[in-house]
Amino acid sequence: MAPSWFTGAVLSALLLAASGNAAVAGQKFSSFSKAGTPLFNSETVQLTEKVFTNLNSNHATLFKFGSNGTDHQPRSLFTGCKVFPGDLSWPLPIVWSIFDDLLGGALIRTVPLAASCYSSRPEYNQHKCESISSQWTDSHIHAADPASVMWPLFEGRSCLPTTNPSESCSLGGYSSYTVNVSNVAQIQLAVNFARNAGIRLVVKNTGHDFNGKSTGAGALGIWTHNLKDIEYYENFRISGYHGPAVKMGAGVQAYEIYEKGKELGFTAVGGEGKTVGVAGGYVLGGGHSPMSSIYGLAADQVLALEVVLANGRFVTVTEKSDPGLFWALRGGGGGTYGVVTSVISRVHPKVGVTVSTFNFSTSKNISTETFWAGMRSYLNRFPAHADAGTYAYFWVMSTGKNSFTFLMNPFFAVNHTVSEFNTLMKPWFHDLKALGIPFKPNSTYYNNFHDAWAAGFPLETVASSVMMTGSRLFPRANWENATKLNATFDALRATISAGYPLLAFNMKAELPKGYLPNSANPAFRQTLMHAITSTSWANGTSDADIKSKMEHFTNDILGKWRTTCPDAGAYMSESDISEPHFQQAFYGSNYARLYRLKQRYDPTSLFYAPTGVGSEDWAVKSVDGLPDQNGRLCRV
Repeated sequence: MAPSWFTGAVLSALLLAASGNAAVAGQKFSSFSKAGTPLFNSETVQLTEKVFTNLNSNHATLFKFGSNGTDHQPRSLFTGCKVFPGDLSWPLPIVWSIFDDLLGGALIRTVPLAASCYSSRPEYNQHKCESISSQWTDSHIHAADPASVMWPLFEGRSCLPTTNPSESCSLGGYSSYTVNVSNVAQIQLAVNFARNAGIRLVVKNTGHDFNGKSTGAGALGIWTHNLKDIEYYENFRISGYHGPAVKMGAGVQAYEIYEKGKELGFTAVGGEGKTVGVAGGYVLGGGHSPMSSIYGLAADQVLALEVVLANGRFVTVTEKSDPGLFWALRGGGGGTYGVVTSVISRVHPKVGVTVSTFNFSTSKNISTETFWAGMRSYLNRFPAHADAGTYAYFWVMSTGKNSFTFLMNPFFAVNHTVSEFNTLMKPWFHDLKALGIPFKPNSTYYNNFHDAWAAGFPLETVASSVMMTGSRLFPRANWENATKLNATFDALRATISAGYPLLAFNMKAELPKGYLPNSANPAFRQTLMHAITSTSWANGTSDADIKSKMEHFTNDILGKWRTTCPDAGAYMSESDISEPHFQQAFYGSNYARLYRLKQRYDPTSLFYAPTGVGSEDWAVKSVDGLPDQNGRLCRV
């Protein structure tokens, strides 16, 4: 027999639905925000206690607010695990139907993106499967799906494109249901429902995070991707700042804000990747940018945020209204303290940029040692290039035994004409010529950021299930000491020579003078190189062998990098999910304060993300034994 609170809630909610009010489970509020700007239309529709007036107080348990998130214990805490599909306390289909009514029809039952490839699925369609398969590595299709993520390895590889339709496709680590958010009330309902029912909650904007933070088996997902509003303010005022700013909905992506900047004549600090969600997990995790060497991280630009907290309340967060939470949200990680619906960020004047691409390789005339001498000459000049405000994105790869190639793709010289770029590069180019290394820069000047960025950076290739990445933020100190610089160069050369590619950014991300401090990884403030490498395996490799490869990669390959700068760290959004001592690596000296704030604002651990603040208190019992989200989430 169902408990009385459950039966009452069902009957009362059905009454509410029958009354015709279910599609409007929110109230229209004043359009003015405490940040001093109008709320977006999506933010004016908010949940209030009024929605429960047709529900007896004993029957509103599933959707009521928390006072501070501590007024009751969710059911998950009695078992030590989040409620999971198949559990006795998992909500019945009729409850999900009622929830959908309250949401106004915004609840989506998850269907894996590649389900059309499997004959056991009702979605089976060979033509659609071929279309999905052909686009699988394109980040646009994953961003536009309510549950899919860019790195299915960490979902659990449960339903990948296949040419064998007899294979099985399960929901795996994808969320069970997702709320397609169009207003704040829907987020509040989802937050309250997940908290009160003890269900795992995940938040997805685009799904770019390298470690699959926006997926989770048995979860309810909140999909903020369609919150696309943008508003520009030429003279925005808030405590400590007066100047141009832009308010962005949580779903705004890099290409969208850059297009708006070109249209209105401003430059935003956003991601290098075209489909990255600028106002989502990217900015909450710090966010490095082609503009970082001049203006710092994306998190440094944030002046105010609109947020739904773990107790379901919608608040404006500024340095004045809540300095602790304001500090934590700007760099302390997404999916941790609340669901951000919009951010207000400072923007900057129109800039010109020179974009240059070139490459060189070993050959019959260019020996291995000559190639590495050219690389060492480049490495030596990282401080000068970053201090000039530039951002370089380059690859170095092994192409065979004693065979290597270097790709500059691109060098992004902000505030440099082609002539000024050539002057900056002259010392390195002089060394390359002296070494007899042929190269031919293709350098073009653009009078605005958008056009330079669009020309310079390729669309991301994503969705590999046979690869994992790891990274390191190499600090300036490694360039200020000859021994450390030699060790850094030797470690990078050894990595590449062993067959692991290097994808790296020469940049800096210092906190600009006069900007408010935030919780972004302190290692970013010292960095001159954000370096990424990866390991891979063949299709069909056993889970045990994959796990062994992962452990070797984490401990031995990346271990060489850590040895050169043990007190530095790594960028949480582009990292190794098994990074040892992730608290130090991703958060540094900020971790203790962030953890205290996590307990204050989310004491029942509604929000969980792998490697997020407080994640050490939980573990996923993954089906395959790998560090993915395909399993029940339980207290440690």
